[in-house]
Amino acid sequence: MAENIVAGVKYQKTEAGYFEKRTLKRSAGFWGIWGLGVAAVISGEFSGWNLGTDTAGFGGMAIAVVIVVVMYFTMLFSIGEMAAALPHTGGAYSFSRAALGPFGGFITGLAESIEYVVTTAVVVYFAAQYADSALNDFFGLQSSVALTWITWAVLYAVFVLVNGLGASIGFRLAIIVSILSLAILAVFVIVAFSTGTFNLDKLWDVKATAGNTTFLPHGFGPVLLVIPFAMWFFLGIEELPLAAEETKNPQRDIPRAGIVALVTLLIAAVVIFVVNTGVNGAHEIQKSGQPLLDGFALMVPKSLAGVLAIFALIGLLASLQGIMYAYGRNLYSLSRAGYYPKWLSLTGKRQTPVLALVIGAVIGFVLLIIVDRAAASGGTANVIAGSIVLNIAIWGAVVSYLMQMISFIVLRRKFPNAKRPYKSPTGIVGAVIAGVISLAIFIAFLFNPGYQIAIAAIAVVYIVGIILFGAVWRKRLVLSPEEEFAISKGLHGDPQAEGYDAMETEVFGDGKKPAAK
Repeated sequence: MAENIVAGVKYQKTEAGYFEKRTLKRSAGFWGIWGLGVAAVISGEFSGWNLGTDTAGFGGMAIAVVIVVVMYFTMLFSIGEMAAALPHTGGAYSFSRAALGPFGGFITGLAESIEYVVTTAVVVYFAAQYADSALNDFFGLQSSVALTWITWAVLYAVFVLVNGLGASIGFRLAIIVSILSLAILAVFVIVAFSTGTFNLDKLWDVKATAGNTTFLPHGFGPVLLVIPFAMWFFLGIEELPLAAEETKNPQRDIPRAGIVALVTLLIAAVVIFVVNTGVNGAHEIQKSGQPLLDGFALMVPKSLAGVLAIFALIGLLASLQGIMYAYGRNLYSLSRAGYYPKWLSLTGKRQTPVLALVIGAVIGFVLLIIVDRAAASGGTANVIAGSIVLNIAIWGAVVSYLMQMISFIVLRRKFPNAKRPYKSPTGIVGAVIAGVISLAIFIAFLFNPGYQIAIAAIAVVYIVGIILFGAVWRKRLVLSPEEEFAISKGLHGDPQAEGYDAMETEVFGDGKKPAAK
């Protein structure tokens, strides 16, 4: 097989039909991308964010939310610019590959793999808790380890199947479940106020320690500790560039739909943060694995509990659809370029990366079992087990965020002539702000004993991944669209217009090496 060496890696000429066997179908418009963004994130309004309310108090959590909002808006502006200039499925990996070389691309791509595979596991974990309530109320099934594991397996199987049916079905479903989830949150707010259950005093019911106030009952220090939980309101919105090769007009729709989706989520997050806490109480809600359902339970008759559990479950299922899409495309793009085993990027008749979806589901399921058993053996509450998995996802995310913001700054300087159909309104300053906040969260993780399990797990994954990449995968790369953009210094940008093997002839046909990065 012909091969060429550049930037410390080897590129192989693909066999006939390589890209045809790895084809995606363009089917999404503006609302499909909006739905994907909202669906991927909306479970964060149903579960997960509440795990820091008692630790930092309502005021501390509010400060954490403000910090996170600033980070996500400035970051999404930057990502929107890069997505429009690099309309490839690779997303974060693609940006870092162009800016920081193959190793930078791999480190960022692996961080996103960790984020999306583990985030899916977190959503499955919380969805199972809502499902457990429904099964108990309707059929009298008592919670057990076996039932929990079966529920996880069923959730994974169903949504691998749904995602495998094709992107067009997935985008339409994302719109539907996003609207339904927002409607459920609206119903919660209406019921909270109409029944008089919402109480402002409950926002401040965390007992202050000596020298502190009810706004920051334990001082400012815990604010940094609870930022990962505040991130859960928005985690996953950055996945939209992964839909570039399945979007009809990615240069226009991905930046615009991303911002509209983020505004939608911001409104939902602020409202549910205030109202759900005002119903349950900042002290009590941190203990809950299903805060929305627990809030409903305080406001409506017990006879409706099962129905409400199903309604609340819709938000979790929406995110399962959206975030599973993300890990499928992330694994697909890295596999297509040779960073992961190439068979992971094969697409079937419906043009979806089914193998990538299945492998990600298996990894997530095994991770849940490991964390569940470890928590049980240590006598740890289930909600803490969920927190461990959540923090693995968050840590992978902030590594990816930091690398993407560095990439944005480098690309502005390194590829000044690349076409940028959309430009970030906050420019380099915005990227620096988002990058600094990401770095601060990264550092906070290192000094928090409660997050050490997450850090150790990610360290092991990175050590294994870097060894495999350095020893094997870097010698088997392919000139995918992401690689072509990087090697051509931004001249090969749109695979739909130029073809998916646009550079193979010029690189391999005359025996010349591509220009070194």
